[in-house]
Amino acid sequence: MDVYRVAPLGAPIDATVWVPGSKSIANRALVCAALADGQSVLSDVPDGDDTEAMLDSLRVFGLEVERVDSTVTICGGLQFFRKGPLTLPTRLAGTTSRFVTALACLGPGPYTIDGAAPLRRRPMAPLHEALTAMGVTVRALQEPGHLPVTVQGPTDVTLDEVHIRGDISSQYLTALMLIAPYFTNGMRFVLTTPLVSRPYVRITAAVMASFGVTGVELGDRIITVPAGRYEARDYIVEPDASSAGYPLAAAAICGGTMRVPGLTDTSMQGDAAFCHVLARMGCEVRQDATGTTVSRHGPLRGIEIDMVDLSDLVPTLAAVGAFAEGATDIHGVGFIRNKESDRLTDLCVELRRAGIDATDNRDGLVVRQSRPHTATLGTHHDHRLAMAFALVGLGASGIIVEDPDVVSKSWPDFWSMIEGLR
Repeated sequence: MDVYRVAPLGAPIDATVWVPGSKSIANRALVCAALADGQSVLSDVPDGDDTEAMLDSLRVFGLEVERVDSTVTICGGLQFFRKGPLTLPTRLAGTTSRFVTALACLGPGPYTIDGAAPLRRRPMAPLHEALTAMGVTVRALQEPGHLPVTVQGPTDVTLDEVHIRGDISSQYLTALMLIAPYFTNGMRFVLTTPLVSRPYVRITAAVMASFGVTGVELGDRIITVPAGRYEARDYIVEPDASSAGYPLAAAAICGGTMRVPGLTDTSMQGDAAFCHVLARMGCEVRQDATGTTVSRHGPLRGIEIDMVDLSDLVPTLAAVGAFAEGATDIHGVGFIRNKESDRLTDLCVELRRAGIDATDNRDGLVVRQSRPHTATLGTHHDHRLAMAFALVGLGASGIIVEDPDVVSKSWPDFWSMIEGLR
């Protein structure tokens, strides 16, 4: 589709939506399964582009990978990694490209990691610099600190400690944490700047523990990973909390009730707390061992919030804020300018096209209650902007979303879900 015309609901919601498995958890589990000797079976694996890029890369490495519906079977072990030169295709997937770059240094190499043009613009320097400090040969083929890059690992990493920035993306740290058990002495990571998106690092440690590497220590500025080996296992991927934010936010905007089964009060994902943000805005929330339910029957209120630990949901909350009384002031998220798009400026520019009072600043943005009007909104190659604009369209008439297929990055059936709300 070139564009998607979002028809407003015009009535309160009463729906149950099953969201795909977490791509963040799935990609971490896939790396662990790739390194573990033996067969692992992963269930509820999402089918978005990020996950498919990871599966493609694992096949290029030489691993036997089979997908049947949402179940992925991997026969893992470093002994199966093929000698290069090989090129690993990571499409538009920032997470996958960073994880695969780190994973490549454990194989015989050399491996070239590359992706589509928008991915080549995204920053990779902190990861490349950390790998170089470990003795890995990292050769940029175009612009330093960006893809494409060729990686050749040493026969062993004996370094005990590496310094890395934490204020650009937690994915650099996660990529290194996932491979650190296979170093002679494990690894001690010293953060030279405060860590953003800390809940994602907790997810990393939890997934590693599920595959047999326990004892990861998460300090404020020091992360310690012991030496060890992953163990093959069966693993169920829990529903994606970031994706769940869209149907839950739809209930906040349109009124009524939305249920997301499986996203429980024991979720390891920080984004599972988004429902409590909606509660602050006037929604009724129930989150228990069966799932999450959000209802709204009264007015929405704007809030002030630090979203450093909920950064993927900034566009989602901005959409809700356009329908909330007063102002919604989001801060602590200046680092999301380096995502698939500049998720502050690009988001606000597009919202203003629809008549929404949205202004970005160095650290976040402010959205005020508005009366959205007919507009065609650009997605800037960013799935999260596309899905947030769909929410605006559910609550206001005349919203047209360009390049709607970009949602395939994380939720290929997103537009079917939107239609199902009717």
